[in-house]
Amino acid sequence: MSTTRQYTLYPSLHHKAVFVSGGASGIGAALVDAFVQQGARVAFCDIDEAAGTALCETYPAERRPFFSRCDVRDVAALHQVLDRAADVTGPIRVLVNNAARDDRHALADLSEARWNDLLAVNLTHHVFATQRVVPGMAGAGGGAIINLGSISWLRGRPNLIAYTASKAAISGITRTLARELGELDIRVNAVLPGAVVTERQQRLWRDAAADESFIDSQCLKFRVEPHHVASMVLFLASEESAAITGQNLLVDAGLAQTSVVG
Repeated sequence: MSTTRQYTLYPSLHHKAVFVSGGASGIGAALVDAFVQQGARVAFCDIDEAAGTALCETYPAERRPFFSRCDVRDVAALHQVLDRAADVTGPIRVLVNNAARDDRHALADLSEARWNDLLAVNLTHHVFATQRVVPGMAGAGGGAIINLGSISWLRGRPNLIAYTASKAAISGITRTLARELGELDIRVNAVLPGAVVTERQQRLWRDAAADESFIDSQCLKFRVEPHHVASMVLFLASEESAAITGQNLLVDAGLAQTSVVG
């Protein structure tokens, strides 16, 4: 991962233990890089072992993140990885629940098994990763949990019913967990990206017509990139956002045409 993108530095993130799920590519890789630049003690997981290992090797040894292959659909395995990460970095003070997969499917083609699988990769791990890190986070003095949602459910995007159901639920659980964990000095927020240009999007769906359509629909006339999302996540992870919790913050260049969610 190139570090040519320079982020605002937050002193409160220096040496802080951070865990990112789905961190090997796309938005996740930008998040890993952003936290490494802060001098945080970064750990991440991903199902793509080759990509995760390759990302780690782009950093010198003294800044290299801890990486473990993990399928977040396997909650027991995810718990084990979170425990190992905490052994390496110290108690996790920032948890970024990022892993997701925006598979397209028509309603007529959706089976119960596929529905359950997509909810597992897009939603369930948010809850159970949070459950696992909360005791250590609270014992260390609190922290921040950032859930990666999406504006797709606000726009009613077709052929994404399992994905939009998951992302709408993330907005809901964020508000509930903020209320439940606030007394432990744990803040819980969600970041809802818009149409972000990632390797996956470029490979599967991006073309000139898609660019034109998104830019025409957005208030700001440029394509959103992973570093735009990472900048918001850094702010929410830092002590600069100490009084912000239970919020759903859109990073979409105005695509959703709304400023308040829930």
